[in-house]
Amino acid sequence: MILDRLEEIDRYASLCSGFSKAFKFLNETKLEELDLGRHEIDEKRVYAIVFQGAAQPREEAKLEAHRKYIDIQVVLSGTDEMGWKNKKTCEKPEGGYDPESDVEFFTDPPDTWIDVKPDAFAIFFPRDAHAPAIGSGELHKVIVKVAVD
Repeated sequence: MILDRLEEIDRYASLCSGFSKAFKFLNETKLEELDLGRHEIDEKRVYAIVFQGAAQPREEAKLEAHRKYIDIQVVLSGTDEMGWKNKKTCEKPEGGYDPESDVEFFTDPPDTWIDVKPDAFAIFFPRDAHAPAIGSGELHKVIVKVAVD
């Protein structure tokens, strides 16, 4: 997992071949003006999802993990209190892995909570179970999905 300010995102370009297209999109797009929903960047290899809605309380948090995609979560407004736990230490799977939606859920509590504020981002790799969209109030964020090399 990586947590940093959006202005520093280019530092991480070498970590994955798809990051260059993802970062170009994040750097050159007026993110606040994007319509809600899915936006194609590089067919199925890189795409963005714009979310706006109420955050959930910590008590309702479910960890999720992906196998095919890396998540780059950029907060535009509100504070996303994302939970994190190393996937290897998750012991309570819920429902198994769904390859179509590339997600598996866990009911384990997060090991730590990370406040991601506007103009910041978090990158979650397949080894990172995470609980996004947690907090109070409204959140507006962009999640860029980057296929694992």
